Amino acid sequence: MVAQPLSIAVAQPRCAAHDVAANAVAHAEAVRAAAARVVVFPEMSLTGYELDATPVAPDDDRLAPIVAACAETGTLALVGAPVAGPRIGILALDAEGARVVYGKVHLHRSEAIHFVPGEPAVIDVDEWRLGLAVCRDTGLPEHAAKTAALGIDGYVAGVVHADHEAGLHGERARRVAADHGVWVATAAFAGPTGGGFDRTSGRSGIWSADGELLAGTSAAPDEIARAVFVK
Repeated sequence: MVAQPLSIAVAQPRCAAHDVAANAVAHAEAVRAAAARVVVFPEMSLTGYELDATPVAPDDDRLAPIVAACAETGTLALVGAPVAGPRIGILALDAEGARVVYGKVHLHRSEAIHFVPGEPAVIDVDEWRLGLAVCRDTGLPEHAAKTAALGIDGYVAGVVHADHEAGLHGERARRVAADHGVWVATAAFAGPTGGGFDRTSGRSGIWSADGELLAGTSAAPDEIARAVFVK
C-alpha cells in the first residue's frame, strides 16, 4: 500500500517569555493558517528559550487552543516546550490532546544545569516515520544516524539560532539528506527570546531528500512555510 502524500509546515510564531497561554493562542493561529497535516514549531516555542521555565504537562489546560485548532484542521502539531524529566521536549498535539514524544539528546552545557537528556525517537504519521530533533541535535551527525537507524522518511527539528546562524539550517539539512536520503524540516525561532538571543534567525525551511530547499520563511515572526511529500 502506497502512503498518502504528507503535507508539512514549519512555523515560527511570535512568543512571549513564560506566557504559555498567549503562546498557545499564537500556535493555534499558526496551525489554522498552515493547513498542513503536520506543523513543526521551534525549540521551546511555548515558553521561549527560558531555561528556568516550568515544565508544561500534556494535560495543561492552556494547551486547549492548540488541541482545538488541530481538531478543526486534522493537524498534528509538534510543539517545543520544557517537559517532565525535566527535558527540553517536543509535545505532539492533535484532536485527542497532547503527549510528550521527545526529549533533546545533546544538551549545551548551560542547558545541562537545568535538564536531562532524552533518547532518539520516531513518530508515525499516516504511514510516514518522522525522526525528531531539537537544535544542537541537528549539528551532530551521530544523532541523525541513530535516528535514521530506527527507520525514518523525514527528520524534523525545532531550533533556536542567533540571527547570524541562519545558514546552519540548510547546511545541516543537506548533510542529513545526503547521509540518509530523507527530507528535512526545520522550524527556527523568530523574534527575541531568552538565553541571550536578542536577535534570532527565523528562516525556517523544508528540504527535499536531494537537499533542495522547497519552502522557507524570512526572519520575521508569524511566518509559515509548507511543502507536500510523496513516497
